[in-house]
Order: sequence, then C-alpha cells, then structure tokens
Amino acid sequence: MTKILILGAHGATAQIVIDRLLAETDDDLVLYLRHATRLNRYQVNPRVTLVEGDAQDVAALTAAMVDADVVYSNLGGVQLATFTQAIITAMAATGRTRLIFYSALGALHEVPGKFGQWNEQAIKAYLPGFRASAKLLAAHPEINATQLRPAWLTDKDEIDYELSGAAEPFKGTEVSRQSVADFIVKLIKEPNLYPHDSIGLNKPHTDGNKPAWL
Repeated sequence: MTKILILGAHGATAQIVIDRLLAETDDDLVLYLRHATRLNRYQVNPRVTLVEGDAQDVAALTAAMVDADVVYSNLGGVQLATFTQAIITAMAATGRTRLIFYSALGALHEVPGKFGQWNEQAIKAYLPGFRASAKLLAAHPEINATQLRPAWLTDKDEIDYELSGAAEPFKGTEVSRQSVADFIVKLIKEPNLYPHDSIGLNKPHTDGNKPAWL
C-alpha cells in the first residue's frame, strides 16, 4: 500500500487528484493544509488523514512526511521558495526522495514570443518564487523531483493536453485543471516516470498572445 502526502491539499487541482486517487487506487492519503476543516468531508474515509499545519513549519512537515512514498506539493504564492526550502529540509530529515512539484509556465524562462512577454507581466509577483524553487530543487539531486509547468488553468471539464520538456519552448496558452490532475495521478501511479525533470503542460492548438478568454 502506498502513502501519498499532499501539501496544499485544499487547492482546486489537489482536490481533483484526491478524488481520483480515492476512486482509482488503494493509496492512503495524508492531506496537509492550513485549515483542515475545509476538507472535513474526507474525515469519514479511513484512508485519509487530515493534518493542519503551515507549509513553513519544518517540524510539522517532517512529522506528516514520515513513511510517505510520494510527496505532492500543490503549494503556491509569493512565499513558494520558502515553502520549497522547508519541503527539502523535511525530506532530508525523513529520507524521502520522490517529489511531484506544482510549478508554473515561465519558471525556466521558456515561454517564447508575445505570450511569454505577456505572461512575465501577468504573474510577475509569483515568477521569482517559481524560479527560485526550480534552482533549489536543482541544487538537491538527491530529491527526485518532477516539476509541472502548466499553462493558464481553466475549469473546463476535459482532459486534453500535451507535454513539453525542460529544454523545449513552451506551447499553448491554457490547460484544464482536470488535465493537470490527470498527469499528476499518472505520476503517482507510476512514480518512475519523468525522474528529475520539469514538464510543461498545455492544451493543443491554444497558441496565442494570451489566453483566449482574456
């Protein structure tokens, strides 16, 4: 039986992943979030443990991480690099090595053209955290991290996506949360996929200067 630690478990993509893992696997889930009451609906499930904690609290992260086979970080925000360092410290303390890390397009300066210029301005407050996190993870090769760089997220009820590698220009402008969750579930089911890698995700044929709805 596999144990999955999900950090930032109240996030929209994380909740899709949680529901799919409960439906499709027999994995045990440890859901770590700042306000555990937000996910009280999972309390009745014997495979779920709710943990209330701050992502900067290394002691709490370490305690939650013990025996986790896979750590999936759905954390974000301007403090992301601080959270990432806390995750790295906790993983070192517990001997955990497999990390699925939710990043964003632009983390590797890989978005070309006018869309890349627009994206730089649209998320300029958050890009430093994504970029610093990528450098932190690169400095710790003992952690087998797969970083996800999704395009602008939609709530469309669809699974339709393509992948791009770390050395490739980013493609497309949007992708559904359902699509990103699908890729995360695949990684959890097959943790040997995409080791030490950074993967872009987008919906095919959505190229443009910015997402179509903006």
